[in-house]
Amino acid sequence: MATTAGQSKALRPEQELDELIRRARAAQQIIETYDQARVDRLCQAVAWAVSNKVTFSRLVREGIEESGLGDPVSRMGKRMKIRGVLRDALRQPSVGIIEEDLEKGLAKYGKPVGLIGCIVPTTNPDLTPAGNAIYAIKARDVVIFSPHPRSKHTTFETVRLMREALEAEGAPADILQCITQPSVAMSQALMARSDLVIATGGQPMVRAAYSSGTPAYGVGAGNSTMIIDETANVEIAARNSRLSKTSDFGSGCSADGNLVIHESIWDAMLIALQAEGGYLAEGDERAALERVMWDDEGHRLPDTVAIAPVALAAAAGFSVPESTTFLFVKGDGIGSDHPFSREKLTTLLAVHRYEGDFENALDAMRAIYEVGGKGHSCGIYSHDDDHIHRLGLAAPVSRIMVRQPQSKANAGAFTNGMPMTSSMGCGTWGGNVTSENVHLKHYLNTTWVSRPIPEDKPSDAELFGEFYNPALELADDVVSA
Repeated sequence: MATTAGQSKALRPEQELDELIRRARAAQQIIETYDQARVDRLCQAVAWAVSNKVTFSRLVREGIEESGLGDPVSRMGKRMKIRGVLRDALRQPSVGIIEEDLEKGLAKYGKPVGLIGCIVPTTNPDLTPAGNAIYAIKARDVVIFSPHPRSKHTTFETVRLMREALEAEGAPADILQCITQPSVAMSQALMARSDLVIATGGQPMVRAAYSSGTPAYGVGAGNSTMIIDETANVEIAARNSRLSKTSDFGSGCSADGNLVIHESIWDAMLIALQAEGGYLAEGDERAALERVMWDDEGHRLPDTVAIAPVALAAAAGFSVPESTTFLFVKGDGIGSDHPFSREKLTTLLAVHRYEGDFENALDAMRAIYEVGGKGHSCGIYSHDDDHIHRLGLAAPVSRIMVRQPQSKANAGAFTNGMPMTSSMGCGTWGGNVTSENVHLKHYLNTTWVSRPIPEDKPSDAELFGEFYNPALELADDVVSA
């Protein structure tokens, strides 16, 4: 192989894409002939090639050095996500009959969607290609990855390793390929020529995916909010908040951004957060953080995204103890004119106090999602099932985590039943076509086979209930107007 993608870098970008697509289509004709056992083995091969500890630690180090974003310690945990994706993929059929309902006479057959154009974010240059590759191979698809320019070499290397694993198993390496000259124009051209787009990244790229003319799964922005009611265990809530906020320096859209805390446990929760290494920034420090995180028009500034709390404080002009794990500020209101109620994407969160009835917590939650993040996720620390139920009814989000750290749970965990993924749909709230975690079913076409069954036709009286009037059905002749 001359390069990661298997083609010469001497080609012009448009020529490179032509060659990638030609090779992908050839590989597609081969992989679609594989049986279930064959694709399952290939899934295992590519997953191990990148998720073993030695290799993944190198990819993590290279990715952070290349992009300047993220935390090498917590990012290592993402190799467990690859294991989770593999677990879910291996437990589901994808070849031949994948589902049967004998009572309804229905059988569903799994078929490849074809060529997937995968947009890779700079924060997950290794996890996103690995997760997409496992599900795609399981579905007998082929993939062309479009890496983020800021972390392209890490994505090249991840794809190269998976290509080698395919070759070692006698499968075409071109099942997985990677653009070597990434740009917005190349991503757009890839999306337009693919059969399906999976876009994980910023909102401009997701919008481009939906306007490409190709069916697409995209993701929405996050502004993860946790309600902590009077029944919560504050130590557990604080520990989970720290785990969620500090994972990869808060780079994920699932990282806790806002805590909505009941007045009765407010003081205890602030103490518990500080016991977890949180630093409460107030006064001039709070104002300085706002200046280095947002411009005058409220746009998030890139230099403070996904950096360590010590570095974030230094950028704002003050110092914090080296033991600090995250920063937090008290919310002074919720709305577009209150920046700290927005998505933060770094090691800082805001705490908001609510008083009285739980409905006030729901009002605060609704207001936060009007600022941003509608459709993505929220959570609750509560042992009151009525509160959990009311949040489930009220929250305009696609997933709610109960007593779990958001950034380690809502994309799937070994301790919950959410499908493992690195792409989370946000429904129509977030401008997405799905509100599910994007997983194997989304990589498949299905053919429905229907056999005849005994007639299943309720009477009119059963169907219409009290509205049914038999007199209106007894006339011999009905004359049309």
